[in-house]
Amino acid sequence: MTDYDRLIRRLETIAGLNDEDKLALRQLPLRKRAFDENRDLVSQGDKPTECCVILEGMAARYKIVSGGRRQIISLHFAGDLPDLQSLYLDRMDHGLFALTPVRAAFMPHESVRALIRRNDRINDILIRYALIDAAIFRQWIANIGRRTAYERIAHVFCEVYVRMRTLTLTEEGSLHLPMTQAELGDATGLSPVHVNRVLQRMRKDGLIVSRGDVHAVANWERLRRAADFTDEYLHLRQLRTA
Repeated sequence: MTDYDRLIRRLETIAGLNDEDKLALRQLPLRKRAFDENRDLVSQGDKPTECCVILEGMAARYKIVSGGRRQIISLHFAGDLPDLQSLYLDRMDHGLFALTPVRAAFMPHESVRALIRRNDRINDILIRYALIDAAIFRQWIANIGRRTAYERIAHVFCEVYVRMRTLTLTEEGSLHLPMTQAELGDATGLSPVHVNRVLQRMRKDGLIVSRGDVHAVANWERLRRAADFTDEYLHLRQLRTA
């Protein structure tokens, strides 16, 4: 799979692309960079002139609040466009960091704008992508604000599993979640100690089987129910699970 194929596959999970669309996407210039784990791809406060696509690895979007405290607000996989909003917003009000070693490609804003001016379909798809991004934000707000600690972590597991499976980044029945307990706490508003207790309970309840950061989904239906999860907010075209 080429670097362009990763972007094309991701966009095809939300809308169909014809051959002309794919050819147009393959003509975008890509400036490729590698990032070590925990390094920022884009930092809060930056004024970027490019937007990026994740080619390999896993990244997280985050906000820093007073005292340097971090809140992870979304997770991103190969093919994702995690800073698409930088096309129209001058300054980044959040950052993006590598949860694992990441390879990314950066596309000049002007090249992307030129593409969407001459291809209405790609323009529509990218608008849809941004709207789905917003739907994921709403779900994460509800997750942190109204679900229990157990439900919060189970919901993150369900989302990661469905998204990775749709992108063929994991085998059926398992997911690779390379997050420390502190990072999982940053994503769910919990302390590392609380995260540890919840993971132990999930294993005891037979929802997951863990070996390091690889987790087998022992019972998908029970995990889904425990998380109050449906995949409707992801608006996927493939591999619906609920």
